[in-house]
Amino acid sequence: MTSTHVEKTAPETDDAATVSGLLNRYLLALDSGGLDDAWARGLFTADAVVSFPMATYEGIVGLAEWHRHSLEKFARTQHLNSPAVVECAGDEAEFGANLVSTHVHRPGDEHAALFVTGTSVAGRARRTPAGWKLTRLSFDLVWRQGSPVPPAG
Repeated sequence: MTSTHVEKTAPETDDAATVSGLLNRYLLALDSGGLDDAWARGLFTADAVVSFPMATYEGIVGLAEWHRHSLEKFARTQHLNSPAVVECAGDEAEFGANLVSTHVHRPGDEHAALFVTGTSVAGRARRTPAGWKLTRLSFDLVWRQGSPVPPAG
């Protein structure tokens, strides 16, 4: 029996764990706060792109504020992700994971208490002089239950 499984070397395994950790840190911060410019600089390159089904943001300037503004519409959130599958090639990496996000509407909101989504996450990262950073995060909706908060208009 032949196997197509290729063992990763220790540096490749370390790089993959570091890149996976970037996604984990990103998602944990969405729920715990601390979304400031230092957070953004610690995770993203200056030319990063973050894409959700309802909006895309390009660049690092204002990225933290954009996230805070999106999340302040909810009383709280919880993002639970699967382990990321990471493929490193030199100083570039691609990864994917699954994500279930629960958004709790504020009391008095006319929506059902929860807005829950299942998404497929795809991302890219680059090794920089400051270490690995995210260059792209893309969230593709697989399913949803409940209603999101409508955009302010």
